[in-house]
Parts: sequence; C-alpha cells; structure tokens
Amino acid sequence: MSMVTIDDLQDIRRLAASVAHDVYSPIAEELDVSRTPISLEQREELGKLGFLGIAHEEQYGGSGSPFSYALAVIEEFAKVCRPAAFQIFEANTGPAQVIARIGSLEQRRRWLPGIVSGAHTMAVAISEPDAGSAATDMKTAVRKTPHGLVLSGSKRWISNGGEADLYLVYARLADVPGSKGIGAVVVEKGMEGLSFGPSERLMGFRGIPSADVIFDDVRIPEENVVVQAGDFKKLFSLFSLERLGNATMSLALGQAALDKSVKYAQERTAFGKEIIEFQTIQTMLADMVLDVDGARLLIDRAARSADEGVPDPLHVSLAKCAANEMAKRVTDLAIQIHGGNGYTEEYGMERLHRDSHGWAIAGGTPAMQRTRIVSEFTGRRFDQRA
Repeated sequence: MSMVTIDDLQDIRRLAASVAHDVYSPIAEELDVSRTPISLEQREELGKLGFLGIAHEEQYGGSGSPFSYALAVIEEFAKVCRPAAFQIFEANTGPAQVIARIGSLEQRRRWLPGIVSGAHTMAVAISEPDAGSAATDMKTAVRKTPHGLVLSGSKRWISNGGEADLYLVYARLADVPGSKGIGAVVVEKGMEGLSFGPSERLMGFRGIPSADVIFDDVRIPEENVVVQAGDFKKLFSLFSLERLGNATMSLALGQAALDKSVKYAQERTAFGKEIIEFQTIQTMLADMVLDVDGARLLIDRAARSADEGVPDPLHVSLAKCAANEMAKRVTDLAIQIHGGNGYTEEYGMERLHRDSHGWAIAGGTPAMQRTRIVSEFTGRRFDQRA
C-alpha cells in the first residue's frame, strides 16, 4: 500500500462526518427511545460507502487503510449516532480483526467479505455470569466427542447478542486451569443448540442490542476453531484493538459534549449576557477542553502502534482509562452547563452521559485498566486471587 498523507485522513473524516450528520443523526434519538439497532439496509449502506472495511485488506473488500482511519470514522459517527458507529466499530476494531490477523486464509475468505459488505456482523463473547473482569475464570468449554467438537456454556453482556450473525467465542478448549486452556471458536447463527436470552434493558447503549448467548451442546466444525488452547495471550493481545475502538467511542462522546456546550454557552443568556462570559462557565469549558484533548493525544499515540501491528498494551490501557473517565466527567459538565435543558432528552446531553458509562464498563473497567497500567509500567504481574 502506498504511503498516505494527512489530507487523506482529513478527507475520510469529513466524508464520515457528512454521512453521519445527514443520514444517521436524524434517526439517533428514535433508535435510543425504541431501543432499536440500525436496519440491515442501513448497515449495508455503510458497507457500500466503505466504512465497514477501512481496516481490512482489499482482497476481502476493504480499503487496506491505516487503523487510525477506522478510528476517525468511528469518532465522527459516534458523535451523533452510536448505533451506527457501533457497526463500524465491530467491523473494524472488534472480533473481525482477530479473524483478519490470526485466522486462517480459509476463515478470512469465508467470513470477512460479508462483514465488510454489511451483510453479516460478528460479535465477541467473552464475559460470563461468574467471569467478567476475571475472564480466565470462564467455564464455557469445547469438548471432544466421537462426533466432533461440542460447545457448552453461556456468555453474558454480549453486545449485539441475538442480532449478530457470527460469534467469536472465547472458551476452554483444553482441561487445564487458567488461561492455558482458553482458545476461540466461531459460532454461526442458526447452529443447533445456540439460543439467546431476552434483550437487556440498559441505562445506555439503547440502540445496541445486548443479550446472553447460550450454547447447549452446539456442534462446532473443526474449521471454525480460530485459536487453539494455549494461545490466549495472542488472542487477548488483539483485544487491544477493540479497546482502542472503545476509547474512541468515549472520545466522541466527550468531543460532542464539548462542542455542544461551547455553542450553547455562546447562545444562552443570563443576567443580560452570554453565559460564556461567566468565569464559572469558562472554568468548566477549560476543564472539558483539557480532558478531551488529553484523551485524544493518548489515543493517537496508541493508534500509531496499532498501524504498525499489535498496539502497545500500556499505551492502550492509558488511552482507554483516560478516555472512559473523561467522557463521564465531560458529559456531566455538559449537562450542568446546559442547566435544565441538559436534563431533557431534547438536547441529547443525558444520552451522551448514559452512553459514557456503558463504554467505561465495556472492554475492561477503568479499575481493571489501572491494574494493567501498573503491571505494564513496572513489568510485574499481580495475582488478584492471592
């Protein structure tokens, strides 16, 4: 691939912002109120525009662009319509990247074109009822039988659960403790024994379905094994790409809240003048600018290493933790600046704030990221069970 210039990145950012504003922003509130994802037709339109394949190779229908380009598009969509942004996030930074980077050639040819076109979606299934942050406590397992591989267990808090066509399932592929027995398989919607729990009624993420995924002796073809037992470290290192997408979602929430607040503060008057004239408002806006720009710089640094391969885990944890915490603070300040209007659904501030808490929990909480930060920074491992 030829070298790209910053103008190319700005062009894709402008195109994404234009499409997001014109096509998806008008439906964002209704998707939230009705707890409805974007339609298959709307998702396929994202595919036709090339947004679902930015970070994938041309031979699978993608554009082969740098990973940072995908993050730019995710940000522009997430500023105005998280349900649409989520589909771009899943396709470019989610489990499809595991297939793209460590899946077999046959697996890449089988699954990636459909994901890039928008015809299919892939969700990742890691968490379980008793294994959230402690992912290596998972009990979902694949066992060998005379008739082949059989998957049993359940997963919880699965974004796009019930909606996705494909599930990258982290499971025990060998009867050994801890991470050594964990690998990953792909389960396809329609396989016998696969079922879903009721849709979760979440505080935010209301246009992003979430449900338990249940495996009742699902027969798994050998060719659907993506990662064998013992390669959990490789598997989880690629989860850093999803964490970068997560951090970018948080960045978008903070940036949108900041932009709306600066505009509002220069339009709203009190005591005969624009409220931006008040030092209290200036201080709040300054804190928001500091927080948003700080998170952006950390994400940009981590994204540069992602363009070169697997991103630096310390840089990713710093970026995710900072962006997650930033989004919660900045959207809260935005509500305060908007006053009573900020507490209404009409202005969209409360929706930004609700979603900010969801992204902070997803993909590893700030508390867990802080443990990872110290671990990576010092080169030490900390046993949470000791």
